[in-house]
Amino acid sequence: MTNSNRPVAVFDLDNTLADTAHRQRFLERKPRDWAAFFAAAPQDPPLAEGVTLALRNAEECELVYLTGRPARCRRDTLDWLAAHGLPEGRLYMRSDGDRRPARVTKLELLRGLAQGREVRMLVDDDELVCQDAERAGFTVVRARWASPSAALRDAQEREGRT
Repeated sequence: MTNSNRPVAVFDLDNTLADTAHRQRFLERKPRDWAAFFAAAPQDPPLAEGVTLALRNAEECELVYLTGRPARCRRDTLDWLAAHGLPEGRLYMRSDGDRRPARVTKLELLRGLAQGREVRMLVDDDELVCQDAERAGFTVVRARWASPSAALRDAQEREGRT
């Protein structure tokens, strides 16, 4: 249930709440196998640090999930969140044809959420997203608890895929 009086805490999914290490191999080959990468997402193990932070913030905030995953992954993503005990919250996903960089799409959504609501924080692993959000005045928590992936970073920034 949403309560517009509560502040919003915004959480990224991949490498913030969900450990994508097991599916990075699909991005490391040429050409990248996007279908297999996203098809493997339901098997992502949860990242304890991110899940704990989300649960702690859910006590005071409405949780919003913001991901660069394509909209066609919505059912799998909602099922994954529920299976790992994360609170219900609005899920914002990239439209299937949107290839803009994550830092553009996520900042656009943050600004929209901030109209009339307090955005308490953004929790994300993408350094460019974090930098742009901080420059725009948002409080950022950098999710540095997952193994960094150059292939995923490239996909987020150059290919607008996640």
